[in-house]
Amino acid sequence: MSATAYTDVVTLLAVSVLAVVVFQRLRMPSSLGYLLVGALVGPHALGLVPDAEHNRVLAEFGIVFLLFTIGLNFSLPQILAMRNLVFGLGTSQVVFTTLAVGIGVWLLGHDPATAFVVGAVVAQSSTTIISKQLAEQGEDQSRHGRLGVAMSVFQDVTAVPFVVVIPVLGAASAGGALGVPLITALLKAVAAFVLVFLAGRWLLRPLFHEVAARRSAELFTLTVLLVTLVAAGVTQSLGLSLALGAFLAGMMLGETEFRHQIESTIRPFRDVLLGLFFVTIGMLLDPSALPAIWHLALAGALAMLLAKAVLVTLIVHLAGVNRPTAVRTGIVLAVGGEFGFALLALALEGSVISAEIAQLVLTAVLFSMIIAPFFLRHNGWLANRLVRKPAASLDGLPLASTAEVGGSDHVVICGYGRIGQNVGRFLEEEKVPFVALDMDPARVRDAHAAGMPVYYGDSSERDILEAVGAARARLLVVAHDDLSATRKVLHHVRSAGWPVKVMVRTRDETPVAELFELGATEVVPETLEASMMIASHALLLAQVPAKRVLKRMRSAQANRYELLQELYRTDEPVAGSADESPTVERLHSLEIIGGAAVIGRALGTLELAGCRVHALVRDGERETAPDATLSVREGDTLVLFGAPEQLDRAQAALLAQTRPAPGTGS
Repeated sequence: MSATAYTDVVTLLAVSVLAVVVFQRLRMPSSLGYLLVGALVGPHALGLVPDAEHNRVLAEFGIVFLLFTIGLNFSLPQILAMRNLVFGLGTSQVVFTTLAVGIGVWLLGHDPATAFVVGAVVAQSSTTIISKQLAEQGEDQSRHGRLGVAMSVFQDVTAVPFVVVIPVLGAASAGGALGVPLITALLKAVAAFVLVFLAGRWLLRPLFHEVAARRSAELFTLTVLLVTLVAAGVTQSLGLSLALGAFLAGMMLGETEFRHQIESTIRPFRDVLLGLFFVTIGMLLDPSALPAIWHLALAGALAMLLAKAVLVTLIVHLAGVNRPTAVRTGIVLAVGGEFGFALLALALEGSVISAEIAQLVLTAVLFSMIIAPFFLRHNGWLANRLVRKPAASLDGLPLASTAEVGGSDHVVICGYGRIGQNVGRFLEEEKVPFVALDMDPARVRDAHAAGMPVYYGDSSERDILEAVGAARARLLVVAHDDLSATRKVLHHVRSAGWPVKVMVRTRDETPVAELFELGATEVVPETLEASMMIASHALLLAQVPAKRVLKRMRSAQANRYELLQELYRTDEPVAGSADESPTVERLHSLEIIGGAAVIGRALGTLELAGCRVHALVRDGERETAPDATLSVREGDTLVLFGAPEQLDRAQAALLAQTRPAPGTGS
């Protein structure tokens, strides 16, 4: 490697590290940080790194590994099992958005190839932004949240044909004819699929069995890299893109038992190289051109958000989803996506689109990604303003406003899904009167026809709660897992001063403390209750007396699951999980090293920054809730419980303040 290339790579890595740290602290997608790095250090701004060939090669490998991991998550059996969603909603959204936007661009005077590329780029949505924002809002498990995330992920699969078609458009623009090259490319893609499919069946599985038997992480990593690049090379030799071969190889390996290990092996390479890809895309941005095009780019971003929201709403609603959920799904999917940048790069490489148009489209997509969190955050409010409430005469639905609720001893159930129905079933057996609210018309219609007191209505609205007598009820059960709606329910109940008790169901323990502060009488985290049930069965099978098991379970519930929340958490959390929150408390083990200033001090006198000593391990013996008068010894392991920042401060206080070890002098 030349000195210039070495300097370029080091500069990119150094600035990228700084940008990713800043953007993660701001809780914004890292991809935007990489794009900003490219714009700043690229040839159009500071000029620290030229748009050199070696940078583009690294970036292309980033796309290769991205498509490979997408293929891993969508094996052939999975795609066939989910064909209704993949080939239904997902494909419809991509196809109709591409056509609508493409026709619009063509009518503005651009050639069909450019119009097609712009439509394909606009059709993509950012799974990263969508999943992260919905998880933060507690909407990732709502119906519109699940639909939005699923469709954005499936876009990656349905967009793979673009990877085949766009390079062909470039060749056709140079040679003139399109039909024959396109048919040839599609036939080659089918041939590549068959070739990789057969290789996956007859070669890849035995190969990875043999490699895994060697129990060598180094050999396994090398094999994954080799298979990815060989598959990419096969499709390139057929005149197709590298990315297509990587996707097909990933799809075949996704059927094997090595999928998760392969994904964890490839992830570091993918993330680094994909980051460099976004940097090279950022280099295309010309800050000096912004004064001339910013208004056009902003108008394009707003037009894109509006067009996608409307199209997705229509597609989802025509598929049988109620109008409010369809509108919220449309708002969620309106954002532009990172995969669109990959398509834009392919189009530029094949000279399908001019640099000026690419600059405008790139800036518009960036603007949409910056604006999108606002729309996502307020998708419920926007949907309520855009959708009129259904009338009983139109839908034939039993509305909450028509509910006949008498007395003051009933139970109100908010959400009549799996959990709400089970609660209602037990209440019915105990002859406890109840009324349930739900937003799914089909479910409400079926349940009401079966004689159940279930009505259509949004429980997060005060007038709906009043209509079903929440102010006079003995109990209100929030059985759905829409956290934002739960907050509104608690606000209405407590601000109105209703004496009703409120029991809330949550997916995990993350919002438990907040919900108690908002006025919940009881909060039941689903994951913790499942843990208690499994633990109780384990204790019974281990021949622990049933009375003692029941006592332990009641104690855990009385202490609001304090013991069950004391967990060792992963450093690589799944988006939207409790582990992802920077405020969730966790367990952390810390060994006291020789020379630490705390040696000899009582546990009760230690500066722990708000953490609590959960246990002490000494000479291999573990003592839970150790006595505060116990003195610390060298080699002790303190098990601390607290939030991540508290744990960091406690660790610094326990280890940084050291004194010289015996015999080391001063």
